[in-house]
Amino acid sequence: MNEPVLEIKNLNVDYGLGDQAVHAVRDVNLTLHRGEVLGLAGESGSGKSTLAYGLTRLLAPPGVVSGGEVIYHPEQGEPYDVLGLTDRQLQAFRWAETAIVFQGAMNSLNPVHKISTQLTDVLAAHEPQMSSHSRNARAREMLKLVGISADRMDAYPHQLSGGMRQRVMIGMALILQPQVVIMDEPTTALDVVMQRQILGQLIELRERLGFSVIFITHDLSLLVEFSNRIAIMYGGRIVEEAQAATLYKDSLHPYSNGLLSSFPALRGPRRELAGIPGSPPDLKGMPSGCSFHPRCPKAFDPCADNIPVLGRPDTPDGATRTVACWLHPVQQTVG
Repeated sequence: MNEPVLEIKNLNVDYGLGDQAVHAVRDVNLTLHRGEVLGLAGESGSGKSTLAYGLTRLLAPPGVVSGGEVIYHPEQGEPYDVLGLTDRQLQAFRWAETAIVFQGAMNSLNPVHKISTQLTDVLAAHEPQMSSHSRNARAREMLKLVGISADRMDAYPHQLSGGMRQRVMIGMALILQPQVVIMDEPTTALDVVMQRQILGQLIELRERLGFSVIFITHDLSLLVEFSNRIAIMYGGRIVEEAQAATLYKDSLHPYSNGLLSSFPALRGPRRELAGIPGSPPDLKGMPSGCSFHPRCPKAFDPCADNIPVLGRPDTPDGATRTVACWLHPVQQTVG
């Protein structure tokens, strides 16, 4: 997993232009390695989905990428910046190289088209040389791969359960065998049993097909179990990144601690749950210094005036993690 497949460098995303612009994502640096699951966690409004839509150029107006690079490393050929692709190149890039599974499957699937039509349309657009028979065969194979019987090909979305609709979305995302799959809170509307089934199946498919995953959620407990690495976002910035096991056992940022303390442990002694006081910051009027300091139980003098930089902390495992917090001086900045 040392080979990068996607590099996000100093990415900035705004809503609006000029002095009235809202800076939703600021100076984000992330690397997704080939074959890994990178979790992206944070409260609603922290910039997770905006980051995903920005790096894939799916932002609706007035959203705009105001700076940075998104370097994609194909299996063959030279790396290139996704933000510099022409419309024709971008059309070929989406679904074939990078696909997205959106949060609400019922809103993402067309309610007046059968499942078969929506699966085969992807193939018709990207592989026009395929015959109708071959497209239908591929669609049936993909449904089977995600645990849906092929006899549901002629069903409409409203005739499927929530879990089945989400499986269809995963199948649609994987039908062209992309290298990167971005999952934007795909299990939020599902019960915990169905969540586990779909996530377990996703990991099995990743091991079989070898794609990489950016998994976005506000539920850190899911990421601890299913991710290789986890990045924590707050106020549009990455505030901590580490291996999943490392973050769970020894998180450095107080915000990460707050997220970890807000869900019950599956094993071990009972512990009292503790939420994070206050609310996420208003992006139109961000607090000075560290954006988390008004809610932070460990804030001290520098926090209110100076923005901490993301870097490698002065700890024994500092080479494999980053944090942006004045409690942990960094040896090397990232970006």
